[in-house]
Amino acid sequence: MLSASSLYAAIDLGSNSFHMLVVREVAGNIQTVARIKRKVRLAAGLDPENHLSDEAMARGWQCLKLFSEQLQDIPPEQIRVVATATLRLAANADAFLQTAGDILGCPINVITGEEEARLIYQGVAHTTGGSDRRLVVDIGGGSTELVTGNGSQATSLFSLPMGCVTWLERYFADRHLGKANFEQAEQAARAMIQPIADTLRTHGWQVCVGASGTVQALQEIMVAQGMDERITLSKLQQLKQRAIQCGKLEELEIEGLTLERALVFPSGLSILIAIFQELNIESMLLAGGALREGLVYGMLHLPIDRDIRSRTLQNIQRRFTIDAEQAERVRQLAESFSRQVSQQWKLDERCRELLESATLIHEIGLSVDFKQAPQHAAYLVRHLDLPGFTPAQKKLLATLLQNQGNSIDLALLSQQNAVPPRMAERLCRLLRLAIIFASRRRDDTLPAVRLQADDDTLHLTLPAGWLEAHPLRAELLEQESHWQSYVHWPLTIS
Repeated sequence: MLSASSLYAAIDLGSNSFHMLVVREVAGNIQTVARIKRKVRLAAGLDPENHLSDEAMARGWQCLKLFSEQLQDIPPEQIRVVATATLRLAANADAFLQTAGDILGCPINVITGEEEARLIYQGVAHTTGGSDRRLVVDIGGGSTELVTGNGSQATSLFSLPMGCVTWLERYFADRHLGKANFEQAEQAARAMIQPIADTLRTHGWQVCVGASGTVQALQEIMVAQGMDERITLSKLQQLKQRAIQCGKLEELEIEGLTLERALVFPSGLSILIAIFQELNIESMLLAGGALREGLVYGMLHLPIDRDIRSRTLQNIQRRFTIDAEQAERVRQLAESFSRQVSQQWKLDERCRELLESATLIHEIGLSVDFKQAPQHAAYLVRHLDLPGFTPAQKKLLATLLQNQGNSIDLALLSQQNAVPPRMAERLCRLLRLAIIFASRRRDDTLPAVRLQADDDTLHLTLPAGWLEAHPLRAELLEQESHWQSYVHWPLTIS
């Protein structure tokens, strides 16, 4: 039975939405128990003198009554409630906060912009894979946080007074999606960013991640439209042109954009375009967590692993009793194969890391049943929480595991959007070969395999006499050659 004392709750009273996250700690990780989000649009209730309207406060209190029921049995010391930009700014914030505190039965901390940026960075560091040197962008309803950091340490923290709700009211108040509206919104955002741009560039970053609803919406749009997961300036400009074609906010229709997000999407898009332009950002990925995760991990005092993906994969191995020695055997073979063909096949570090991740959990389906194990594996990976992996990367892993043996589903490989389809096919081929060669589950039976790639043709060269000495694997390789030939992947064995 789940004890309430094992639960932790984090509540974020944002300018656009109020969020509540309830988790419990499981073996050094957090397991989500509940997520509740309501659009409150508090910032839209600010008048020119920064007084919150009665209507806006009532919307907020009504939302908190929903939250309060979930909090009743959680120890107060395991609850953190923070308020951000709008309640920092509102002249009558105390009136709202007093009633809000009574409803929740716990104190509410109005945090500074810098503290908000720090917590966002901590949430990203605990949940997002990739390079440790990162730039984090979070476009909220009333403020935008920009943070650089290395590993668990933020190196620069900035909170700017611009957000998707405030920019909506300021630059799209007439509900027109005209070129002039976007230009004014972008110029105003760039003017905000310019004074801090040099500091951010001085600290530098190797990867940029977005932790906001705007970036989440962009991910949903790109998935729906079959694009890869990387957000680029050209994609943002294309979406802006599409919005301008729609003409009015009420008529905004973009495949993959939900009605819930549509209202503040153009204003958030204009801010993000300005950030890309002013900081010369090449691409951005979706972060795994942000402010609420930062609050939760802060209460739990869990260390930040430098390699969040490794921690996730090790936890999956333990949870599903995966044979770690066999997984490592397959990983080493796949790594050797990818290294041998990386130049001809242009396999970058990102592709090799994803292939390695697939090898370490490729037998997860056996925890359900041997029969249809690849399908079980794909299902589990699609639906498991995998901190450090983006939704697109999870889909790629599931696709690789579903295609780890027997017939090959090319459609699945082309439908994922983490890497180009041709790259996904190449990773699939290497994974399948590594699994075959490691099938004896012993190190002393692994041959010295030489692998060469000639465009899409793979040439396998084995030591003299090895095939004759290992007839089962010889048969598996011959069958694999047929499976690959059926989808026009030439494989020669000598």
